[in-house]
Amino acid sequence: MSLIGNLVDKIGNTLGIDLHAKLNEQLHTMLDPSNIQQIVAKADEAGLGDKVRSWIGKGDNLPVSPDEIRQILGNSEVQTLVARTGLPADTLLPALAHFLPDAVDKKTPEGTA
Repeated sequence: MSLIGNLVDKIGNTLGIDLHAKLNEQLHTMLDPSNIQQIVAKADEAGLGDKVRSWIGKGDNLPVSPDEIRQILGNSEVQTLVARTGLPADTLLPALAHFLPDAVDKKTPEGTA
């Protein structure tokens, strides 16, 4: 398991929740083709479209920072995810920065959304 994965587990254990399960559940729910297209559109608006397209394409996934995740998703979506998961934004955003690129990649195995 990666360093980030270990940290996510430790944070989840400290909070008394299964952070991986909560994130996977929310990512699975939010990542249908229309939502992926919305993420691409928001990323384009934020000047981060190339990063998100790398997750969809067949090459390597470009990394993203927690601040960039907030820019891509927007404050209202972040607050929705905070409410759904019960996680504070300062825990959720770094976890999403780690997990979202791979989740989008797996939802777009043919390289298209």
